[in-house]
Amino acid sequence: MRIALGISYDGAPYEGWQSQPSGDTVQDRLEAALAAIAGQPVRVIAAGRTDTGVHAAAQVCHFDTDVARPLTAWVRGTNAHLPESIAVQWAAEVDDAFHARFSAIARTYIYVLYNHPVRPALYARQVGWFHLPLDVEAMQRAASLLLGEHDFSAFRSAECQAAHPVRILTEATVRAQGPYIVFRFTANAFLHHMVRNIVGSLVYVGKGAHAPEW
Repeated sequence: MRIALGISYDGAPYEGWQSQPSGDTVQDRLEAALAAIAGQPVRVIAAGRTDTGVHAAAQVCHFDTDVARPLTAWVRGTNAHLPESIAVQWAAEVDDAFHARFSAIARTYIYVLYNHPVRPALYARQVGWFHLPLDVEAMQRAASLLLGEHDFSAFRSAECQAAHPVRILTEATVRAQGPYIVFRFTANAFLHHMVRNIVGSLVYVGKGAHAPEW
């Protein structure tokens, strides 16, 4: 049978999502916890791979098993074997045709920037920080120009392994909430470091170094 899981995690303590020889990734911790419930090795596939320090509110993954367990065991039982920074939110039995990565129709990334002269302390691991005033309206105008289907090569990392750089961006919003600026992006898929590179470019616009059409 195939089981889908919804996962949330604080990515700060880990070397990203994808399994590494060190064993110190979200995937490694999750697979070890699931194996404790299944009584056998479990391999999970996620909708997307997050980098070191990136958090998730609703990561979706799936795994195959021939072990019968109530869905509550895959949630509460697995959580009993996970650190506090990782939690299974829900579990569902799905059709074998379901695939966490290839069945996903969209993905959303949210980047929060603390725009204040003094760096944050309480949310230091959850937000970015920029000390100069930023023009939110200018950044929103620039972000809107990215909507639609484009070649996003300029925003991919040198290590990006995607077969092609074309993505369809359906949401790109920039909103101020007190001293915080919230960047929200939704697309069919993202390139490696695409969101952080877009945000970095928007900050250049926000501080007046470039026009929105740059």
